[in-house]
Amino acid sequence: MKVPKKLLVVLSQEEVTALFRYVGILKHRAVLMLCYGSGLRISEAVSLKASHIDSSRMLIRVEHGMGAKDRYTVLSQNLLNLLRLSSKQQKPRDYLFPGSRLGTHVQPGTIQEICRDACRMAGIEKRVTPHTLRHSFATHLLENGTDTRAIQVLLGHSRIDTTARYTAVAPRTISAIVSPLDQLQAKNAGTVKTLRRRRNKALAA
Repeated sequence: MKVPKKLLVVLSQEEVTALFRYVGILKHRAVLMLCYGSGLRISEAVSLKASHIDSSRMLIRVEHGMGAKDRYTVLSQNLLNLLRLSSKQQKPRDYLFPGSRLGTHVQPGTIQEICRDACRMAGIEKRVTPHTLRHSFATHLLENGTDTRAIQVLLGHSRIDTTARYTAVAPRTISAIVSPLDQLQAKNAGTVKTLRRRRNKALAA
Protein backbone atom coordinates (compact mmCIF):
# COMPACT_ATOMS: atom_id res chain seq x y z
CA MET A 1 0.00 0.00 0.00
CA LYS A 2 1.12 3.53 -0.74
CA VAL A 3 1.50 5.75 2.29
CA PRO A 4 -0.45 9.00 1.77
CA LYS A 5 1.79 12.06 1.57
CA LYS A 6 0.73 15.04 3.63
CA LEU A 7 1.53 18.63 2.79
CA LEU A 8 4.38 20.14 4.77
CA VAL A 9 3.39 22.60 7.51
CA VAL A 10 4.55 26.10 6.59
CA LEU A 11 4.15 29.38 8.48
CA SER A 12 3.23 32.66 6.88
CA GLN A 13 5.64 35.56 7.29
CA GLU A 14 3.22 37.12 9.80
CA GLU A 15 3.23 33.91 11.86
CA VAL A 16 7.04 33.75 11.80
CA THR A 17 7.20 37.34 13.09
CA ALA A 18 4.69 36.53 15.85
CA LEU A 19 6.65 33.42 16.89
CA PHE A 20 9.94 35.32 17.25
CA ARG A 21 8.19 38.01 19.28
CA TYR A 22 7.47 35.48 22.04
CA VAL A 23 11.02 34.08 22.30
CA GLY A 24 12.45 36.16 25.14
CA ILE A 25 16.01 34.85 25.45
CA LEU A 26 18.29 36.25 22.75
CA LYS A 27 20.30 33.04 22.36
CA HIS A 28 17.19 30.96 21.77
CA ARG A 29 15.73 33.48 19.34
CA ALA A 30 18.98 33.47 17.35
CA VAL A 31 18.88 29.67 17.00
CA LEU A 32 15.30 29.74 15.69
CA MET A 33 16.13 32.63 13.37
CA LEU A 34 18.95 30.51 11.90
CA CYS A 35 16.41 27.82 11.05
CA TYR A 36 14.23 30.36 9.24
CA GLY A 37 16.76 32.91 7.98
CA SER A 38 19.33 30.40 6.70
CA GLY A 39 17.34 27.18 6.37
CA LEU A 40 19.39 25.25 8.93
CA ARG A 41 18.31 22.06 10.60
CA ILE A 42 18.06 22.43 14.38
CA SER A 43 21.09 20.16 14.87
CA GLU A 44 23.10 22.36 12.49
CA ALA A 45 21.98 25.60 14.16
CA VAL A 46 22.83 24.65 17.74
CA SER A 47 26.30 23.36 16.79
CA LEU A 48 27.44 26.47 14.92
CA LYS A 49 30.81 27.98 15.81
CA ALA A 50 32.16 31.48 15.21
CA SER A 51 34.51 30.08 12.55
CA HIS A 52 31.47 29.03 10.51
CA ILE A 53 30.31 32.63 10.06
CA ASP A 54 31.77 34.38 7.00
CA SER A 55 30.59 37.96 7.51
CA SER A 56 32.68 39.32 4.63
CA ARG A 57 30.74 37.23 2.10
CA MET A 58 27.55 36.99 4.20
CA LEU A 59 27.65 33.20 4.22
CA ILE A 60 27.36 30.43 6.80
CA ARG A 61 29.45 27.30 6.33
CA VAL A 62 27.58 24.23 7.50
CA GLU A 63 29.96 21.40 8.34
CA HIS A 64 28.95 17.74 8.43
CA GLY A 65 25.30 18.33 7.54
CA MET A 66 22.94 15.54 6.53
CA GLY A 67 24.97 12.82 4.82
CA ALA A 68 28.19 14.29 6.31
CA LYS A 69 28.21 16.96 3.59
CA ASP A 70 29.48 20.52 3.94
CA ARG A 71 27.66 23.41 2.27
CA TYR A 72 27.21 27.17 2.31
CA THR A 73 23.97 29.00 2.97
CA VAL A 74 22.92 32.64 3.17
CA LEU A 75 23.51 34.92 6.14
CA SER A 76 21.01 37.70 6.74
CA GLN A 77 22.36 41.06 7.91
CA ASN A 78 19.66 41.15 10.62
CA LEU A 79 20.70 37.69 11.74
CA LEU A 80 24.39 38.67 11.77
CA ASN A 81 23.56 41.63 14.04
CA LEU A 82 21.63 39.31 16.36
CA LEU A 83 24.47 36.77 16.46
CA ARG A 84 26.91 39.52 17.44
CA LEU A 85 24.62 40.64 20.27
CA SER A 86 24.20 37.06 21.44
CA SER A 87 27.99 36.52 21.38
CA LYS A 88 28.52 39.62 23.52
CA GLN A 89 26.09 38.21 26.08
CA GLN A 90 27.25 34.60 26.01
CA LYS A 91 30.98 35.12 25.35
CA PRO A 92 31.22 31.64 23.76
CA ARG A 93 34.52 29.77 23.83
CA ASP A 94 33.56 27.07 21.35
CA TYR A 95 29.96 26.88 20.21
CA LEU A 96 28.02 30.07 19.48
CA PHE A 97 25.19 28.83 21.70
CA PRO A 98 26.85 27.22 24.74
CA GLY A 99 25.01 24.74 26.90
CA SER A 100 24.92 24.51 30.67
CA ARG A 101 28.11 22.45 30.75
CA LEU A 102 31.49 23.62 29.50
CA GLY A 103 32.24 22.51 25.95
CA THR A 104 28.63 21.72 25.07
CA HIS A 105 26.00 23.54 23.03
CA VAL A 106 22.35 24.18 23.83
CA GLN A 107 20.30 21.03 23.26
CA PRO A 108 17.85 20.73 20.33
CA GLY A 109 15.14 19.56 22.73
CA THR A 110 15.38 22.84 24.63
CA ILE A 111 14.85 24.85 21.44
CA GLN A 112 11.96 22.62 20.38
CA GLU A 113 10.21 23.23 23.68
CA ILE A 114 10.77 26.98 23.44
CA CYS A 115 9.40 26.94 19.88
CA ARG A 116 6.21 25.17 21.03
CA ASP A 117 5.71 27.62 23.90
CA ALA A 118 6.23 30.64 21.63
CA CYS A 119 3.69 29.30 19.13
CA ARG A 120 1.15 28.73 21.88
CA MET A 121 1.58 32.28 23.21
CA ALA A 122 1.40 33.68 19.66
CA GLY A 123 -1.88 31.87 19.07
CA ILE A 124 -0.49 29.74 16.23
CA GLU A 125 -2.54 26.56 16.07
CA LYS A 126 -0.38 24.73 13.55
CA ARG A 127 1.88 21.95 14.77
CA VAL A 128 5.20 23.79 14.62
CA THR A 129 8.77 22.64 15.26
CA PRO A 130 12.09 24.32 14.42
CA HIS A 131 12.08 22.22 11.24
CA THR A 132 8.87 24.01 10.23
CA LEU A 133 10.94 27.19 10.08
CA ARG A 134 13.31 25.47 7.64
CA HIS A 135 10.31 24.49 5.50
CA SER A 136 9.08 28.09 5.67
CA PHE A 137 12.52 29.37 4.59
CA ALA A 138 12.39 27.24 1.43
CA THR A 139 8.75 28.01 0.66
CA HIS A 140 9.14 31.77 1.05
CA LEU A 141 12.25 31.75 -1.18
CA LEU A 142 10.30 29.84 -3.81
CA GLU A 143 7.43 32.31 -3.61
CA ASN A 144 9.89 35.17 -4.11
CA GLY A 145 11.15 33.62 -7.34
CA THR A 146 14.34 31.85 -6.17
CA ASP A 147 15.32 28.99 -8.48
CA THR A 148 14.56 25.53 -7.10
CA ARG A 149 18.11 24.33 -7.70
CA ALA A 150 19.51 27.24 -5.70
CA ILE A 151 17.17 26.32 -2.84
CA GLN A 152 18.38 22.71 -3.15
CA VAL A 153 21.97 23.85 -2.58
CA LEU A 154 21.03 26.07 0.39
CA LEU A 155 19.13 23.23 2.08
CA GLY A 156 21.75 20.59 1.29
CA HIS A 157 19.36 18.24 -0.48
CA SER A 158 21.02 15.57 -2.58
CA ARG A 159 17.93 15.14 -4.81
CA ILE A 160 16.01 17.89 -6.58
CA ASP A 161 12.70 16.08 -6.09
CA THR A 162 13.12 16.50 -2.32
CA THR A 163 13.27 20.26 -2.83
CA ALA A 164 10.40 20.15 -5.31
CA ARG A 165 8.04 19.23 -2.45
CA TYR A 166 7.90 22.91 -1.59
CA THR A 167 6.09 23.71 -4.82
CA ALA A 168 3.07 21.96 -3.30
CA VAL A 169 2.99 24.29 -0.30
CA ALA A 170 3.74 27.63 -1.94
CA PRO A 171 0.24 29.13 -2.20
CA ARG A 172 1.49 32.48 -3.49
CA THR A 173 3.27 30.74 -6.35
CA ILE A 174 0.25 28.61 -7.15
CA SER A 175 -2.17 31.54 -7.01
CA ALA A 176 0.08 33.51 -9.40
CA ILE A 177 -0.32 30.87 -12.12
CA VAL A 178 -2.67 31.98 -14.90
CA SER A 179 -5.22 29.34 -15.83
CA PRO A 180 -5.07 28.26 -19.50
CA LEU A 181 -8.77 29.12 -19.70
CA ASP A 182 -7.98 32.75 -18.81
CA GLN A 183 -5.11 32.74 -21.29
CA LEU A 184 -7.49 31.43 -23.98
CA GLN A 185 -10.07 34.10 -23.20
CA ALA A 186 -7.38 36.79 -23.21
CA LYS A 187 -6.12 35.57 -26.57
CA ASN A 188 -9.64 35.51 -27.99
CA ALA A 189 -10.27 38.99 -26.58
CA GLY A 190 -7.15 40.18 -28.36
CA THR A 191 -8.34 38.58 -31.62
CA VAL A 192 -11.74 40.27 -31.32
CA LYS A 193 -10.08 43.64 -30.73
CA THR A 194 -7.91 43.12 -33.82
CA LEU A 195 -10.93 42.25 -35.98
CA ARG A 196 -12.84 45.26 -34.70
CA ARG A 197 -9.89 47.53 -35.45
CA ARG A 198 -9.62 46.18 -39.00
CA ARG A 199 -13.38 46.53 -39.59
CA ASN A 200 -13.42 50.13 -38.35
CA LYS A 201 -10.47 50.92 -40.57
CA ALA A 202 -12.26 49.42 -43.57
CA LEU A 203 -15.46 51.36 -42.81
CA ALA A 204 -13.52 54.59 -42.51
CA ALA A 205 -12.01 54.02 -45.94
